[in-house]
Amino acid sequence: MCELFIKADAKLWESTTRSLRVDGMVTSVRLENFFWSTLEEVARRDRMNVTQLITRLHHESIDAGHDLGNFTSFLRVCCARYLALQLSGDIPSDVTQPIAGLNAPAILVRERQKYH
Repeated sequence: MCELFIKADAKLWESTTRSLRVDGMVTSVRLENFFWSTLEEVARRDRMNVTQLITRLHHESIDAGHDLGNFTSFLRVCCARYLALQLSGDIPSDVTQPIAGLNAPAILVRERQKYH
């Protein structure tokens, strides 16, 4: 069973640090390459680049009152949830369909029911 994970391309879990400008301030985010590629896919779906997506997530997190003490963990969970929601069919696997057009409240209700 573990061979599927052990023999995966090691580049997937190598970390890369990217410098980003969020609200005029330069910051850096360090994530594994797997997560960067997932964020790139999420961003492309809504015609953004990764910096635009991360900036938007940051702003909307602040607006929602979230503690952003570990923003990189938040980004990893966003990636995992994106993939899980694709697997469940809540987010279409067709990457040409924007995420912004999905019924987020209904998806969140189904997700909460699944995990509670």
